Amino acid sequence: MSGGTAASTTGSVKLPPLTDGSHKRRLGIVAVVATFGGLLFGYDTGVANGAERPMQAELGLNDLQLGFVISSLVFAAAFGALIGGWLSDRIGRRATIILLSIAFFVGTMLVIFSPGSGAYGEFSAAGYGVLITGRIMLGLAVGGASTVVPVYLAEMAPFEIRGSLAGRNELMIVVGQLAAFIVNAVIAAMFGHHDGVWRYMFAICALPAIVLFVGMLRMPESPRWLLEKGREDAAREVLHSIRSRDRAEAELADIERVAEEERLMGVRSIGLKAILTNKNLLIILLIASGVGVLQQFTGINAIMYYGQRMLAEAGFSEAMLGWVNIAPGVIAVVGGSIALFMMDRINRRTNFLWGYGLVSIAHILIVIAMLWVFPEGDAARPWAFLVLVLVMVGSMQLFLNICTWVYVSEIFPLRVRGIGMGIAIFLHWIANGSLALSVPSIVGSVGMGLFVLFAAVNVFSFFFFWKWVPETRGRTLEQLDEDVTTGAIRLPAVK
Repeated sequence: MSGGTAASTTGSVKLPPLTDGSHKRRLGIVAVVATFGGLLFGYDTGVANGAERPMQAELGLNDLQLGFVISSLVFAAAFGALIGGWLSDRIGRRATIILLSIAFFVGTMLVIFSPGSGAYGEFSAAGYGVLITGRIMLGLAVGGASTVVPVYLAEMAPFEIRGSLAGRNELMIVVGQLAAFIVNAVIAAMFGHHDGVWRYMFAICALPAIVLFVGMLRMPESPRWLLEKGREDAAREVLHSIRSRDRAEAELADIERVAEEERLMGVRSIGLKAILTNKNLLIILLIASGVGVLQQFTGINAIMYYGQRMLAEAGFSEAMLGWVNIAPGVIAVVGGSIALFMMDRINRRTNFLWGYGLVSIAHILIVIAMLWVFPEGDAARPWAFLVLVLVMVGSMQLFLNICTWVYVSEIFPLRVRGIGMGIAIFLHWIANGSLALSVPSIVGSVGMGLFVLFAAVNVFSFFFFWKWVPETRGRTLEQLDEDVTTGAIRLPAVK
C-alpha cells in the first residue's frame, strides 16, 4: 500500500482518502520540528565516536573510565525512555518533548564546561563527576526522545503514511550521527592542536536543542492523547489542522469508537499494571522488547560509538581515521533515505527478515576476513574491513533501523502506548549501554573476535522475527489497538 488515493475502512468507520492542502503542509512542519529530537539523539550518540580518543588522551582516562563516560549516556537513556514514556502518558507528548529539549541543552552545558585540563584547570574527580552528570542528563534526554518522538509522530500520522512519517525520526538520527562524524573530522583538522578540542565537538549539540524548544512551543498536542484525556474539542481542532475536515471527523469517530469498546471490555487503566494483568498486552510487550534489544546486537552502535577505534584495530593510520570514519555515516543516511521511501510499500516483517539475514552474512564475512583471510599487516586488511562494515551498516539502515522504531511506536494500544514503548526502549538502551561499556575492553582483549558474538546473535534474531513478530503495516492505530487487545494479532502472517 503506497498512498491514500482510495478510501479505507477500519472497523465500522469509513475513512475518506488523504488529500493535499494546507493541512498536509502543516503535518509536514510538525514532523520536521519534532524530528529535531532525533537529530539530537543522533548527534549526542555519534559525537563520542570522534571525541572519545582526544578526551581520553587529555584527561588521562583508562579504558574502563572512558567506558563509563560513553556508557553513562546510554544507561541513562534507558531510564529516560521509561520516564519519558510515563511522563508523556500523563502530561502529553508535546510537553514532554519541550522538557527534553531543555535537558539536552543543560546536559550539553555541563559536558563542555566540566572542570578539566588546559584552560579549565587540573582535571579532578569533581570534574569527572560533572562530566558524567552532563552525560547522564544528555542520556535522559536521548532516551526520552527515543520513546516520545516516534509515538508523537505515529499518533499524528494518517495510517497510509505512518511508516514514512514516523520513520523520519530514525532518518534524522542517522543524519545527526553523520553530522557528528563530519563536525568531528573538521574540528579535529582545524583545532586538533587545542586543549579541550572534544568540548568543541560536544558544544554543537546546543544549537538543535534550542531549535527543538522554540519549535515545539508552536506545535499541537497529539489528538489521540487529547481524546484519551477527554479533551474532544481540542483533539478535533488539532485533527482539523492536519487533515481535511471529513477525514478528521471520520478519524475522530473511529478513535472514540475504539475507546468505547475498550471501556465496555474493562480496559480502563493506564500504566504497567494494565500490561502485566493482560496476557495479550504482556505478549506484545515481550515481542516489542525483543525487537528493541536485538537491534543492538546488529553491532551498529559498536561502529557508531567506537568506529575510529575499530578502524584503527583494522589497520588504518591515525591520519586517515577521522575521514574514513565518515563513510559509515554516509551509508547510514543513504540507506535510511531509501528505507523511508520503502516503509509504506514493504511489510515490516519483510524488512526485518531481509535485514537480519544480510547483517548475519556481513558479520560472518567480517569474521572470516579479519581472522583468517587478511592477517595483521596486510595492506588490504583495513579496506576489506571498511567494505564489509559498510555492507553491514547499509543492510542495517536499509531494512532495520527505521522499521524497528516505527514498529515499536505503533504496536501498543493507546492507553499503554507511552509506558509500553518506554519499557521496550528501556531494555533496548540497557543492551546498548552494556555494549558501549564493554566494547573497548572486548576489542582490547580479542580484537575482531567481537564479530563472532554479533554473527551468532544475528542468526538467532532472524529466527525470532520469522517465528514471533506479527505484521503491522496497512492497519490504522485503532485496528492495531483492537487486534492487540483481543490477541488477534499474535500469530505472524508469513507472506
